[in-house]
Amino acid sequence: MTINKTFIEYKINSPNLTTPKNLLISLRVNNNSMYLIHRAFINQITNNRQRSANTKTRSEIRGGGKKPWKQKGTGKARAGSIRSPLWRGGGVIFGPKPKDNRKKINQKEKKIAINSLLVNKKPITLAVDNNVFTIKEPKTKLLSQKLKSLNLDINQKILIITESNNHNLYLATRNLSNVKLFKADQINIACLLKAEKIIITENSLLTIAEVYNV
Repeated sequence: MTINKTFIEYKINSPNLTTPKNLLISLRVNNNSMYLIHRAFINQITNNRQRSANTKTRSEIRGGGKKPWKQKGTGKARAGSIRSPLWRGGGVIFGPKPKDNRKKINQKEKKIAINSLLVNKKPITLAVDNNVFTIKEPKTKLLSQKLKSLNLDINQKILIITESNNHNLYLATRNLSNVKLFKADQINIACLLKAEKIIITENSLLTIAEVYNV
């Protein structure tokens, strides 16, 4: 099922934020979109796990190849290695090991999930002019002023989607914990779900319609 999504464009230079035109793109969604959104979200957060917990067994610890003392005649308990798990400095029994729990999802399913989220985020998505977020200096203050001119509160979770990399804009967003910046071809399910406001540039809409077309 294909849905035509209409984005209202706001001009940042206009004092009253007029709406000179509507931007229309076609996005394909699925009747089982909630299931696909859930799958894509679980897939993303699972694959982002660090998986670095690791302990060494007795065979992985350096040393311990020599028998500490002879088997009999010392009066002490028999021992075959100083790296026994029973000894201080020995290996670990049944300790954690890195596990590959990565999940897979079809690219088509992922695209439909993203399309469904974009369609369902109707009241909170704004399309703005391409030059809105062009800033000459990487200063957070400049970005905050631009967001306020769009009647946006920086205490809200804001997602900015641009067509290409903008280094100054990236540096300006780093000091705003609630503002996230993504390229149009790199957006993901988690950032869309968490966002309270989504700002998309005009060229980004064309990229989204092209990249996520199924």
